Amino acid sequence: MKFTAFLKTRGATAAIFMGIFYAVAMLGIFLPGYTAIPGNVDKLPIAIINDDAGKNGAMIAENLQENLPFKEIETDITNKQALKDLKHNDLALVVHIPKTFSENIQKGEASSSIDFTINEAGATVVSSTMNSVVTEINSQLSTQFSQQTAQGVLMNFNVPEKQAAELAEKIEKSYVGNVVTINEIPDGMNHNMLPMFLTMAGYVGAMIGAMQLVGAFRASRGKASKTRLFTYVQMAALLIAVVSSIIAVGVAYLIDKPSGDLFFGIVGQQILNYMVCFNFTAILIFLFGEGGMILNLPILLMQTIANGATITRDMMHAPYEWMSHISPMYYSVQAYFANLFGSISPSPYIWSMAAVGAVAMLINMAIVAFLHKPMPVQVSETEVEKKAAEITA
Repeated sequence: MKFTAFLKTRGATAAIFMGIFYAVAMLGIFLPGYTAIPGNVDKLPIAIINDDAGKNGAMIAENLQENLPFKEIETDITNKQALKDLKHNDLALVVHIPKTFSENIQKGEASSSIDFTINEAGATVVSSTMNSVVTEINSQLSTQFSQQTAQGVLMNFNVPEKQAAELAEKIEKSYVGNVVTINEIPDGMNHNMLPMFLTMAGYVGAMIGAMQLVGAFRASRGKASKTRLFTYVQMAALLIAVVSSIIAVGVAYLIDKPSGDLFFGIVGQQILNYMVCFNFTAILIFLFGEGGMILNLPILLMQTIANGATITRDMMHAPYEWMSHISPMYYSVQAYFANLFGSISPSPYIWSMAAVGAVAMLINMAIVAFLHKPMPVQVSETEVEKKAAEITA
């Protein structure tokens, strides 16, 4: 057999196709998706709340609105509501200028600060970007107010204005930006990526499981009704979901050591994650057989960006943002962030993920019912002999 003939075999041609297809799909999906960083940072929503009774607060709020690189800046909102929205990741940053800010600045008190609140339990790009932005803001405000504050203090002691301006350069800066971090994540990238890795483990396992179990479904046609076989497929998937989820969460606990109180909740979510992803990926396999697996690959790659672990919906390009609304990975990742590190209930994300799974299962049931032709159930020789013996008896 010549090499050219070998290359024409089914296995070789499939390998060549997959090598090219996977390279094109991965680069064609990942590279455009990540152009949103930092290009779409300006789409992140923030809030600036000015409660200052003096002039300084209004001046700062106005300057921040004009100079910060964000298109969506909320100002007509209370600090309490803004912090609530921040916990739900509906805002990326909350800037709060307290009521006594101007008064403290004039007195030169060290308590003259602005609160910058960031939520770490969300997309990694958001928290890192907001930290950089806050650092730059504080640097500029510190320089701006140090001379103004010191000059005002010296003028109160009847020091001439010119001399006060010169002495102000030597006075310690009184403004200190107060950076508040809520829902802090422990140090280590392994903690930041745990929601995505748990989700990916379930998704990839479910996708491969869907290929194998739907293949078993097709191979078993004629041995039982298609309704019974579909039930068997779901039961087998549930069994795999339970076993694999306990093992996956166990590995996560060995390495990341989350709170023990969360164990059963995480295991339950991982089981749900597997079943939802199983039915989600099984749709194309029920429709196209093994060819459906090829189509599932770019959908998987797209969801690694659309799941919200790295960038938020606000930053995503339109196709990825659309995918996030039907993606089981998005809801799973957000639920894990809320459960592991957040201060909000993961229930809305859990219910959304369950809804995606329910719709996917209904679609699979419809495919099996209407597109898979019924086949007569073959009776095995053993069953024939058993029935004959019963009749004879």
